[in-house]
Amino acid sequence: MPISPARRLALSLAGVGLLLAVLPAAAQTWPDKPLRIMVGASPGGGTDILARMLADKFAPQFKQTVVVENRPGASNTIAADLTAHAAPDGTTLLLATNTGQAIAPHLLKLKFDPLKDLQPIGLVAVMPNVLVVSATSPYKSVKELTAAMLDKPGQLKYASSGIGSTQHIAGEAFSLTTGTKAIHVPYKGSSQAHIDIISGEVTMMFDSTSSAMGQIRAGKFRPLAVMSERRAAELPEVPTMAEAGVKGADVQTWYGLYATAGTPKPAVDALVAELQRVLKLPDVQARIRSLGGEVGALSVDQFAEMNRQEFERFRKLVKDANIKMEGM
Repeated sequence: MPISPARRLALSLAGVGLLLAVLPAAAQTWPDKPLRIMVGASPGGGTDILARMLADKFAPQFKQTVVVENRPGASNTIAADLTAHAAPDGTTLLLATNTGQAIAPHLLKLKFDPLKDLQPIGLVAVMPNVLVVSATSPYKSVKELTAAMLDKPGQLKYASSGIGSTQHIAGEAFSLTTGTKAIHVPYKGSSQAHIDIISGEVTMMFDSTSSAMGQIRAGKFRPLAVMSERRAAELPEVPTMAEAGVKGADVQTWYGLYATAGTPKPAVDALVAELQRVLKLPDVQARIRSLGGEVGALSVDQFAEMNRQEFERFRKLVKDANIKMEGM
């Protein structure tokens, strides 16, 4: 018996309705298990702070638990290596900095390629590095500190969150520019280094504002200069390095979110969309600004290109400063 036009239309509409009902369900099949955000630094530092902020925002949106796993060491590359070799299902994420993504590859023999084995999701924030000393330090300006370094070559110490970190690179860039020499004291994270800065055991640190702001606000650190082209909004009274008389030593720390290369496009798209949503939230923007930084505002392709450019920039800086890993 032939189907009437009216009946055919009714069946077609029913089919469309069924398809529309199925599509949202299919879109929600990811993620089907908890997510983890790998962090290559110890708890309490800037990377950890930002990772926990993202985890808190991701969890209700994805309807899954999102945990932060700290795997400090090897210039942030332990966490990156674990992410690069994880199952490419989008549930293992990495909050990385230019330490692991652009500097360490020129110092370490890695078992992964940061440009090929990690899928960019987006730029989270950019923070200028800031030269800090203890609040009880006798040095109250870059000029005074530089004079002391020239008077005592190789005697003053500067801390970093590890060999090859942006803090280490910033210290070497400062030495190159000023013709000074200081002893590098690497730690497994900024928060550990802060203890010795405050006590005066170590003279200075070229820390990221994201990890230094808490100590600055608490009156335990004295900031001498920010290593960026313009002053930090949260530190309006602190001069830039150029204003302090040191040009060519600008170093910033950027933070980006990555997944394992090979992660299915639907999962990547969902992560990209969620990160962009989170970065537009007023409280998130306020939190990043409070850390002295600027919110990331790049597309995935722009962020990937930025990573490639930074990779080449730091390749040159590592070579020019003759930075090497100890024991290599």
